[in-house]
Amino acid sequence: MGSGAARWLGEAAAQQWLLESVLRIEPLPEGSWRSRYGSQDERWAANLAAARQFHAREGHLRVPRKHVETVDGVEHKLGAFVDNARRRASRLAPERRAELDALGMRW
Repeated sequence: MGSGAARWLGEAAAQQWLLESVLRIEPLPEGSWRSRYGSQDERWAANLAAARQFHAREGHLRVPRKHVETVDGVEHKLGAFVDNARRRASRLAPERRAELDALGMRW
């Protein structure tokens, strides 16, 4: 670890101490937003599974904006996901765009 990384770790520890000791801000508990919804990659995978389920059932990916798809008992706002993917198409990673193309996504 370079000196820059060590310094950053020291600053992070100092910031954590400041937040917890001086400002009395507690760390996020288990089950908080981040742990409940997971990483961006995990959310993408979950929404893609919902898109695949919808496509298998309906034969297309023309999802109404307010549509909610339930996969394994978990609700996913699939309509919003598809709409946002369309709006951000130019910024999507090529792999992600290819995954949606495989489902017949209309861009």
